[in-house]
Formats: sequence, C-alpha cells, structure tokens
Amino acid sequence: MLKVIAGQLVLGCILAIVLGSFYGVVAGYSAVLGCLISAVPNAFLALRLSVPRRDQGAKSLVRAAYIGELGKLALTVLFFSIVFVTVRPLAAGPLFVTFALTALMPLAGFLVRDEERQEKDTVDKHGE
Repeated sequence: MLKVIAGQLVLGCILAIVLGSFYGVVAGYSAVLGCLISAVPNAFLALRLSVPRRDQGAKSLVRAAYIGELGKLALTVLFFSIVFVTVRPLAAGPLFVTFALTALMPLAGFLVRDEERQEKDTVDKHGE
C-alpha cells in the first residue's frame, strides 16, 4: 500500500514538473493539488484497512473497507471543494488530469503485483 501511495506522489511530482515547465507555475501547482486530492484520501483508506482491529473476522474487515471508502469519497469531495473555493488562480485541466492519473495508480499496482505473481508461479512450475 505504501508503494502505491509513494508512486502516486512521485507521479504527481513528475506531472507537476512537466506541466509547470510547459504551461507555467499555475499548471504546476494545480497538478500538485490534483495529486494530493487523490493521494491523501487513498492514504486514509490504506490506513483504515491496515490498522489492527479487535475483531479479526471478515465482517470487521468489510466494515473497515466500507468506512474507508466512504471516508475516501468524503475527503475527495472536501478537498476538491476547498481547492475550488480557496485557490486562485487555478488551472482545472492539470488539476483533473493529475487527479485522474494518480487515481489510477492503485490499479497499476494491482496489475504489476498480479504480473509478478504469475511470473513466480511460472518459475515454480518449471522447477527453476
């Protein structure tokens, strides 16, 4: 989970540098804000799922996942609201592009993890 969140932050910084270089400072800090709007709620969800619970059962984990997802959604809406109300000037394009790309990082993390698992299974099956 930490690798995915770190990946989101790194991707957001790279996008902020690139967009800031081509389109100016406003695009750069708008991209950083888009990254943070995605990464901070994801960190909340990750924390919610990784904190040990008194009840170790499946129901407890599902409840933590629901609460984590609702909290993630609420934080995302709250952060977008704060940014649109308080930050002037703001470049909406870089904000949303960076948000969308960093929001897709967990999916990329799952795909990479699944690919690594398939490679390991292939190696184990051939006895190498």
